[in-house]
Amino acid sequence: MPPSYEAQYGKLEVREVKQRNQGILYIIAAGFFFALMTFFVRLSGDLPSMQKAFFRNFVAAIASFTILMRSKEHLKVKRSSIPCLLLRSLCGTVGLICNFYAIDRMNISDANMLNKLSPFFAIIMSYFVLKEKANKVEWGAVVLAFIGAIFVVKPSFSMEFVNAMIGVAGGLGAGMAYTFVRKLGKMGERGPVIVLFFSLFSCLVTLPFLLIGYVPMEWWQLADLLLAGAFATGGQLCITAAYTKAPAREISVFDYSQVVFAAILGILFLGQVPDLCSVIGYIIIIGTAIGKWAYNMKTA
Repeated sequence: MPPSYEAQYGKLEVREVKQRNQGILYIIAAGFFFALMTFFVRLSGDLPSMQKAFFRNFVAAIASFTILMRSKEHLKVKRSSIPCLLLRSLCGTVGLICNFYAIDRMNISDANMLNKLSPFFAIIMSYFVLKEKANKVEWGAVVLAFIGAIFVVKPSFSMEFVNAMIGVAGGLGAGMAYTFVRKLGKMGERGPVIVLFFSLFSCLVTLPFLLIGYVPMEWWQLADLLLAGAFATGGQLCITAAYTKAPAREISVFDYSQVVFAAILGILFLGQVPDLCSVIGYIIIIGTAIGKWAYNMKTA
């Protein structure tokens, strides 16, 4: 009989492989949950983006608050983390509102793809926030990703172009937010604290718009928004679990499964078929992400 994997490489390597596989499953599950979030946001109909954002974050705030209250440290927050928590929440809120706006006015697969420009924006922001210098390969990946984005955005003098650029702004906001999340992680701040702070901040920002421009909802619209919030919370918990199992360089590429799930949901239930230009953009952006992932694995 051939020697077992444990005999060849040892228990430590086996544990690392198992944790990486678990991390991959978690991040694919997160992609599925976030795709369902965008699907139910779109399914909730013609409601203001601020109203949708409020209910999405209201559910996340309740879930993260419950998790924190069941922990030993409860609601304890490091004072040194507060400035970064505020900046993370501000960037994340802007990114979320822009993303929801794009979801309501574009194919959900296109909106998800533009939001997935966030890792490339994070490379740029990490230089300013974390003083992390990108190498030539990483800068090349940023350039290629933005070339792919051009195919999805399809520059023109039309409202569709404006909607797409707002979607790009959502990716920028998310990328900036992830940079501050990374900094908070280095400072030792807990994940549920970051989620709760962001959720409460977003609720406070969107609440005045909700009160002024509230649109009465049917029961099914409320149900769709609550489901969107529930799936968003599931996505947050899964992606947090994924990055505790394995380094980002090993599993982050699987986060693009969200675009695939969103495209399938859009085709099956919304009749949204991406055009050729969008598909070319998907291939360029996802191909760039895979290439960058392969490079990271090789250098590691």
